[in-house]
Amino acid sequence: MNERYTISQLAQAADVPTTTIRYYERVGLVQPENRSAGNYRLYSDESLQKLKFIRTAQAIGFTLDDVKALLSASDNGAASCGHVQLLIEERLAEVAQRLKDLRHVQQVLKSALVNCRESERVNCCHVIETLWETSSAK
Repeated sequence: MNERYTISQLAQAADVPTTTIRYYERVGLVQPENRSAGNYRLYSDESLQKLKFIRTAQAIGFTLDDVKALLSASDNGAASCGHVQLLIEERLAEVAQRLKDLRHVQQVLKSALVNCRESERVNCCHVIETLWETSSAK
């Protein structure tokens, strides 16, 4: 079946906002295949599949630049596992760093909560004072 979609129909079928499709057009991820007599953008089933691919790849941590590289490689028939493995390794390194950062934030918040409970004051909060002092020093 060779379905033709307007941008709003494509957005609904892919469960994304039309603004997302327009953005993907601007960055070269998706292009309309044709125009209607009324000059509306028309997209094919291939565009729908591409949008679903993009969303799935993003859901597992690939960036739009990664997706662009993956789509380009698959369009050229040169999608190599080695290239994909490098992208995965980069994303895993980023995830590991974010987890490390989140663990640090968790420790800081736990410490702040302990300090807050130990020095509970009626008219002044130690945590707020510390935040003001820290932000003023920068």
